[in-house]
Amino acid sequence: MSRLASFVLVAVVACAGTAKPQEKPEAQQIAEAVAPLPGPLQGGATVYGYRGGELVTLREGSNMMICLADHPGDDNWHVACYHESLEPFMAMGRRLRTEGITDRSAIDAAREEAIESGELEFPIAPAALYSLTGPPDSFDPTTGAVSGASALYVVYVPYATEESTGISTDPSRGRPWLMFPGKPWAHVMISGGGR
Repeated sequence: MSRLASFVLVAVVACAGTAKPQEKPEAQQIAEAVAPLPGPLQGGATVYGYRGGELVTLREGSNMMICLADHPGDDNWHVACYHESLEPFMAMGRRLRTEGITDRSAIDAAREEAIESGELEFPIAPAALYSLTGPPDSFDPTTGAVSGASALYVVYVPYATEESTGISTDPSRGRPWLMFPGKPWAHVMISGGGR
């Protein structure tokens, strides 16, 4: 094997180990990202997706919803949309993860401290989140159909408790339940079955 061929082979092998996951076309990212939303909200949602490995705004919206495209390279397909009032909270979580903080309790503690100090704005009114999670092939880019994904709907009700809402904190499939009672990000979980 020639010296040049050996160099090329070593370079290809080295790059293969560091290659970035393949990003989907932007139009497909947008179509996937808005899939959890009810039809009337899809066209006006702001969409964040991936360009060059960075999370960027793929589409500026005209309504109150923000959607996140599926992260390239993940083992599953996950898209989510939420009310714009939740963006500071969501953005802080993304920032902390990029800084290497991945422990959920550490992220929650940092967010709670920032909310309580007034550094992080958090909504005082209820706010919705819609998501779909499934295997990597859950979205058919040809038809726009979603299959094999589970839907989850969340309504954030800041500081809500079982006592203040009458919603049980006992996790259950098939009925609403309250997660993180008493926290700023207390929310009602509603599983929507499969799509």
